[in-house]
Amino acid sequence: MSAAASPAQDAAPVSGDALPAKSSSFYTAMRLLPKDRREAMYAVYAFCRAVDDVADDGGPADVRAAELDRWRDDIDALYAGYPPARVRDLVGPVHRYGLLRADFQAVIDGMAMDAFEDIVAPDAATLDLYCDRVASAVGRLSVRIFGIAEAEGIALAHHEGRALQLTNILRDIDEDAERNRLYLPREALAAIGLTDPTPPEAVDHPRIGEVCVALAREAEDHYAKTWAIIARCPRRVTKAPRLMAAAYRLYLDAVLARGWEKPRERVKPGKAALIVVALRHGIL
Repeated sequence: MSAAASPAQDAAPVSGDALPAKSSSFYTAMRLLPKDRREAMYAVYAFCRAVDDVADDGGPADVRAAELDRWRDDIDALYAGYPPARVRDLVGPVHRYGLLRADFQAVIDGMAMDAFEDIVAPDAATLDLYCDRVASAVGRLSVRIFGIAEAEGIALAHHEGRALQLTNILRDIDEDAERNRLYLPREALAAIGLTDPTPPEAVDHPRIGEVCVALAREAEDHYAKTWAIIARCPRRVTKAPRLMAAAYRLYLDAVLARGWEKPRERVKPGKAALIVVALRHGIL
């Protein structure tokens, strides 16, 4: 349910990157949906990919700002009844599933947080806002398409979006640092003696594992609440979120098992592991 993962990676939402490849767990999860719902999800993710590309690779800051503003205008026009060509595939999903304009705009706002200034050690509130915009907002669009009841769907989007996004952040700390980005919370870094660190300084700190483990515990709490909500929902509407939660939890478990001592190898659970968790959760 997250929108921010790198196109070449197996995860979805990712710490400020793009969207998943067609070989990823996201596309596997979407194939579990009926055709109309699957196509609606592809349209939503195409939108997310497009605005994410602007944020990451859209040229100088003023050009990116102007293009994100055009996307905001296009979403407004979509809801006003005269959609520009590049959002026309969203017309059906918006009307069929009651997708909210505010959630599309939140996605754009989330991408804008990465577009104009590298995020470096945000405070906890800013990090949570970022996770809401780039992950949980996509989740709110998704759960409507899945057919999950309103209250449970919003709660699921909140917790699963944050679980997935925090997992992405922990998985990608070294890659993000190379791009001068650091999504670990300022308060936790200050607790190990880091005040206004550069991303390389932070990820090379001998006590960085303490910060990462604390963030992993937050992710684990969101996973636990995700599964509690899923258990209350009809199984027929939760296949995709079950697979996403199970797949991303593999990444979290893998980085915790690997530890935080350098050199840190990038983790990538194999397809066999994904099949095992899918069978365990009754998805396949």
